Amino acid sequence: MTKVFCAPKDCIPEVRSADINYVSMYAHDGLPDVSTIGTSLIDEIKQAGLTPRAASWDFLTLALAVNAADHIVERDLSADGWTRTIELEIALYEPAPFAQLTSELELALRFLTGDFWKLSFVDGGYPPPAPRLIATYDADCVSLLSGGLDSLIGALDLHAEGRRPIFVSHIARGDSENQRLYARTLGGGERHLQWNQNIWLKPQREGEASTRGRSIVFFAFAAIAADSHAQTTGDEVVDLFVPENGLISLNVPLTAGRVGSLSTKTTHPVFMHRLQHLWTELGVPAELHLPYAAMTKGEMMAGCRDPHRLRELAGTSTSCGRFSVFGLKHCGRCVPCMVRRSAFMRSGIPDSTAIYVHDDLKAAQPDQGANDVAAVATAILKADEDGIRIFTAGQFAFAASDHRIAFEGVVERGLKELAVLLQAHGVL
Repeated sequence: MTKVFCAPKDCIPEVRSADINYVSMYAHDGLPDVSTIGTSLIDEIKQAGLTPRAASWDFLTLALAVNAADHIVERDLSADGWTRTIELEIALYEPAPFAQLTSELELALRFLTGDFWKLSFVDGGYPPPAPRLIATYDADCVSLLSGGLDSLIGALDLHAEGRRPIFVSHIARGDSENQRLYARTLGGGERHLQWNQNIWLKPQREGEASTRGRSIVFFAFAAIAADSHAQTTGDEVVDLFVPENGLISLNVPLTAGRVGSLSTKTTHPVFMHRLQHLWTELGVPAELHLPYAAMTKGEMMAGCRDPHRLRELAGTSTSCGRFSVFGLKHCGRCVPCMVRRSAFMRSGIPDSTAIYVHDDLKAAQPDQGANDVAAVATAILKADEDGIRIFTAGQFAFAASDHRIAFEGVVERGLKELAVLLQAHGVL
């Protein structure tokens, strides 16, 4: 078990234990052995004129602490080279409500990251920021805006429907300009919040690369926006849109080697349900909506309500899981890249992506031992031979029967979209 302690710098003990990883929240501490996270967020939230209440503010603190621990504790040092046991202690402003939900929080994180978490909460956290001027946005909802193709389609559809979202972005290398472009293009530049977690590990190192817990910070940013907006409007709850296609959200393992946390669960229905439950119990006034949960990426593109703007902007969006690794270029051969490329083909929109490093899928070599092209091809052939339930059996036990049918359908149609792509490249 690895121990991590996250708290304001004044709560970091002068005499520190060698078996605990210390993280200073929201402020630099100048100590060479103490990591930091969220160092600019208090000022940025104040500058945005937001007024989060204790529940949403402490949820952000929790999310940042989880992500810090996710970076600090490296998987290859665990017994099986992947599954970690993490003991995380966090200083919150009002810890009691979170302490009452400890088991539910641990289960949600277990599902999200595939690790065993032991959480504890103590007093001493920073109070919610209090800006001098409170912002009033001409908005009626909140929407995640990542810079990816799905979030672009979600933004275009909301705008076409006459909705006025507060766009919330988690800054990622290579995406920040696109995030601003999309918000500005849709008249939402003044309703765009762009934040970064600013994590720095001490002693300086890369840390764990898988970061299955990163997405919870994105949702925490959105919770801050929704909470603040609810206070200015008097709304009891604010709609929060999560634009993600069903195939990627469900992320059904294509091979036996990709089960469990080896497949990401960022917007999986189980995690979304658990997150909504936690927010409801804590009093965070946000209601999660996944409007594309039963659609493939190709269907999202084909059904976009603003096809002209989509055609103009789609090529600038980011989908690649290794975008920064390949010098801010799409690798072309990972599963997200292949789903993207197949979606362009399904929609009939020309793929104006600047470059795919591995444009020819038949010639693409495995990336660090992971042969995604072969895995997708094998899955397509297996589904054709044995039926789609060879992949979905037992995967959707959490869902009602009508939802299970919808989820099976989106996986089946998604594989068919991918089959057209691989056939065009001579892989099938």
